[in-house]
Amino acid sequence: MEAARLIEATRHALAQARTVQDIVVEAWQAQALAEAVGSHLAVQGPFEARVAARGLSEAGCRASGGLRRTASRAGGLRAAQLTEVRDAWTVLTRLAELLGEVGIALVGVACACEEDAVYWQCIEGIDAADETTDRIGGLLRRLALRERGGAA
Repeated sequence: MEAARLIEATRHALAQARTVQDIVVEAWQAQALAEAVGSHLAVQGPFEARVAARGLSEAGCRASGGLRRTASRAGGLRAAQLTEVRDAWTVLTRLAELLGEVGIALVGVACACEEDAVYWQCIEGIDAADETTDRIGGLLRRLALRERGGAA
């Protein structure tokens, strides 16, 4: 499935999430999607952006590690369906927007929860979304530089 469609599916699932567990799962789904997009671009993206894409993949991987067990019970990782990235700029921009929405949702959960474990899981997710968004910004800068012909 094309990356933009997976991002929209994740955005929709996050918007529909009503329980704390559902919101946390969708946060990790977004991180797994960042890992998959980064991996795809590291192999098939523009040469100048491959190192930055690998960094995005690594950030998503570190963050989504806890999801693997939860996602297997919840129907699997949506990111496993990724087959192509048609427009890297659009996909990365939408992925950054999704991660911003994830951060907002996790802040809401963290402020309302009464369990320490859930609170810290949310804080970890917020940090992960922030780091991954930073990696996307670096990748977008490399793509912009490439478009300008490498001029600074």
